[in-house]
Formats: sequence, C-alpha cells, structure tokens
Amino acid sequence: MSALVKQMFGPMWNAVAGRYRAGVFKELANYGLRYDDLYDPLKDEDVAEALRRLPPDVIVARNCRLRRAADLDMKHDHLTGEMLSKQTPGEFYLQKVLAEVRAERAERAQMGSQPPYTRIYY
Repeated sequence: MSALVKQMFGPMWNAVAGRYRAGVFKELANYGLRYDDLYDPLKDEDVAEALRRLPPDVIVARNCRLRRAADLDMKHDHLTGEMLSKQTPGEFYLQKVLAEVRAERAERAQMGSQPPYTRIYY
C-alpha cells in the first residue's frame, strides 16, 4: 500500500518540497545565512559536538554570519545587490560531521556506554 501511495503522491510531494526549499533558501540568503547556521548547539548535544569538531575558520565564518543576520534583523534590513548574489544558503558544512556524531552516539547506545560529551543540567 505504501508503495502505491509513494508512486501516486511522490512527484507532487517532491514539487512542493522543492518550492518550499527554494523559499527557505531565498529567505536565508536575504540575511546571509546558510541552512546549517540554524542548528542550535544549546538545544542539541550532537550539534554542539559537531561544531567542536569543525575547523576554527568554519566556526568563525558561522559566527560572523549569525552576527550579521542578527544585525540586519535588528535594523529591519536585508542584504542587497552584490552581497545577496554571493550567498550560498544551500551549501552544507555541518551535515557530514553531524551524521558522524549521531552514528557514534547510536553505536555507543548499542554498546551500552555513555557518550563522552554528555552534558549535566543543574
């Protein structure tokens, strides 16, 4: 049954998903952000660990993009002209590392041990 549903609604779903993705990327480009900048390291331990594993220049660029986006939002402004055309919101820099961290967490859970980066909340 699910194969039939996928066959019937798959093309429509892909078309809607493509339009939604284009709209999200356009809005991110207006602020100079990438999709991976939206991950919050305070809400997800895996994201925090993945960010720790990235090179320092990637972290500095991420922080600059986040600061610029916050500044533009406070000013009720967007990027224009040449800066807008240089934005690459669909370029992912965190996905591969995040997948590795989540695979390690799943492997540790399967073995019955705790991850070394478990945060304790007081």
